[in-house]
Amino acid sequence: MSHEFQHVTCSSHARWILTAPLLFFVLYTGSALWSGDFGALPVSVAFMVSAAWGMMLFPQVPFTEKLDAFSSGAAHRDIMMMLWIFMMAGAFAESARAQGAVDATVALTLQYMPSGMLPVGLFVATCLISLSIGTSVGAIAALMPVVIGLAEQSGYSAPMIGGIVVGGAFFGDNLSFISDTTIAATRTQGCAMRDKFRANLRMALPAALLAIFFYAVRGQGGNAVPMLRQGAPAYEAALPYLSVLVLAVAGMPVLLALFVGIVATGILTLFHGGELISWLSSLGQGMLSMGELISVTLLAGGLLGLIRHYGGMACLVQLLLRAMRGKRTAQLGIALMVLLSNLCTANNTVAILTVGDIARSIAKRFQISPARAASLLDTFSCVAQGALPYGAQLLMATRLSGLSVAQLLPELTYPTLLGASALISIFLHGDKVRTSGD
Repeated sequence: MSHEFQHVTCSSHARWILTAPLLFFVLYTGSALWSGDFGALPVSVAFMVSAAWGMMLFPQVPFTEKLDAFSSGAAHRDIMMMLWIFMMAGAFAESARAQGAVDATVALTLQYMPSGMLPVGLFVATCLISLSIGTSVGAIAALMPVVIGLAEQSGYSAPMIGGIVVGGAFFGDNLSFISDTTIAATRTQGCAMRDKFRANLRMALPAALLAIFFYAVRGQGGNAVPMLRQGAPAYEAALPYLSVLVLAVAGMPVLLALFVGIVATGILTLFHGGELISWLSSLGQGMLSMGELISVTLLAGGLLGLIRHYGGMACLVQLLLRAMRGKRTAQLGIALMVLLSNLCTANNTVAILTVGDIARSIAKRFQISPARAASLLDTFSCVAQGALPYGAQLLMATRLSGLSVAQLLPELTYPTLLGASALISIFLHGDKVRTSGD
């Protein structure tokens, strides 16, 4: 093994700390399989138990040291940014719903979009919006309340429509030049964004085209007859949603766009004779509705802090390195590294940052281009995040749609196709990847 990997060790502490995420998986998936319901055991409780187990390990280590590692993980910059987005998204969604923005936007959409093209139109629109704003969570927060209303009014399956938005959101997250995952992947691998974009597109475009074909076929088979309710609200009620989308697409940070949307809901509430106290109450209810999502994110970040502190990620990497024999297995190893990291962190950006330096060393050793390595990190982190019942995207989607994780998972067509496309790319072309370029 070259000197690049001599720092990768697997101490007894590293092995034992990995029992904490293992305990989480056993508790969460075990309860789901036992009861047939992913919501039987709250994700926050499963994380709390596994975090408590991690803190009880190594009694010879001062408790304050373990608490510092846990708190540092929870307070990571990307974790905190997600929390602010969750709070603002909850406040915006609830205030917009209270003043009629959802109904007005649904009415507008059904009026101008052919019913049979609704699934394809929603997927393409979500792809473009998430590509423009660079965040899957932001795209889901902005669109999910509206599309669930569309499902109710058009006759399509609500889980299918919800799955379309989640899938389209990951398309943009994977490819956008301003996405956190793109920035993290390109910085850790030392490549230009345009090179990573080209490498990504070769895996993402076939998956997106297949998803469009699938939704076109499925859309024609649905009972998609617009059924607008009598007395639909005035169309100006749709302005908060439209303002958020336009501002985000124009490049305004999602947090600021959501703030503008919240202010717009307040202005419209007063314009239509509503009470200020009622509007403020809806903001509070919206933020409180994100409580479990915020708790899960903090607990997952804290658990990652413990795992990194005791070398758990390095231990996993060491096991993967033993199986790497060439470019193809090295690329599979990079993919598996970021998948495992995502399982531990429940955050695709943090997962990339966690394994980015090691992935760069592997790419250098096996003469894999930086753009290809960055593309693999970004793509497989999105694939993993798209299948995590406790990931921010699915938790946000279920919170805003009222659907369960079990209802959404079978409808995540695009993330599944993206994973298949990426694996096919590795197996067909994995041994032909050049040192520079792709």
